[in-house]
Amino acid sequence: MNRLNEKNHAGGRGSGIERKGNPAYLATLSALYGSAVRAGITASASGHSARADFLGAIRHAGIIPTEPDRIEADGALCRFHVEGDKRGARNGWAVLHLDGLASGAFGHWRTGQHETWCSGSRDRLTPAERARIEAAITEAKRAREAQRLALAHEAQGRAMALWAQAAPPCAHPYLLAKGTPAHGIRQRDDRLLIPLRDGDGALWNVQTIAPDGAKRFLYGGRKRGLYHAIGGPVAGVLCVAEGYATAASIHEATGHPVAVAFDCGNLLPVAKVLRAKYPHAAITVCADNDTQTAGNPGLTAARAAAEAIGGTVAIPPAPFNDFNDVMRGGEA
Repeated sequence: MNRLNEKNHAGGRGSGIERKGNPAYLATLSALYGSAVRAGITASASGHSARADFLGAIRHAGIIPTEPDRIEADGALCRFHVEGDKRGARNGWAVLHLDGLASGAFGHWRTGQHETWCSGSRDRLTPAERARIEAAITEAKRAREAQRLALAHEAQGRAMALWAQAAPPCAHPYLLAKGTPAHGIRQRDDRLLIPLRDGDGALWNVQTIAPDGAKRFLYGGRKRGLYHAIGGPVAGVLCVAEGYATAASIHEATGHPVAVAFDCGNLLPVAKVLRAKYPHAAITVCADNDTQTAGNPGLTAARAAAEAIGGTVAIPPAPFNDFNDVMRGGEA
């Protein structure tokens, strides 16, 4: 029988067998073309089910793909956008194998979360299948690190170009509002540029500050362990603070050199870099006293950083939240 006539014999509207999942349809194909066709259709349906279950597991783990069609069951590492991430970012990753016991792995690069999945009991996974899943996770980590390094170097190039095009600030509204002068920073158009450097002084990123105080970092740029140094050589006391205005205020009031860590999450990494660079310095971590925020993250992070490097903590007196507030006498 000519296969071109398959639809007329097995799937034509006159036959009454229109759905591929219909037992009569499968029986007809089996009779016409043998058990191989039936097995192929069953395997296809099984693969579709496994992929659906895999997608369900990804969503159940709290990673919501906005472009699930990118996740294919071809054994190759794929990346996808996750709900809640920046537009254009593809921090989700997944790999799914259907040969043998369907299995795979997935994760979210931004959060560091990763999970494994299989269609049956994990006890049924062969050593080879387990090794394949571990290899997928290792490959995902390698790809993420390669992407991170590439983005960091791209951002470094942009930072260096912006820095070269910028000039000393001139009556910038943010500095006027905070009552602080410029210490080693620049201005390009209406944005202040605060440099982020490593312990060797290499520029990696810049923080931009708009006239209204809105702050941004360059996309993909490094931040962890980077800082901006205010003041002269470190001889005795060295202070660390979160924001530029706070750090500048501390320097103006004390004359001590101050490192800008940019946020509380970077206090510990910066403190460790400074301790390694200045092993004999008396390092004081100047906290933001975030009394209105649950857990007081500024003070909590400052204490953890000071404890880790054998330093001390300075806390602004109530009712002030930071040392720039203290300098300005609590002005808004």
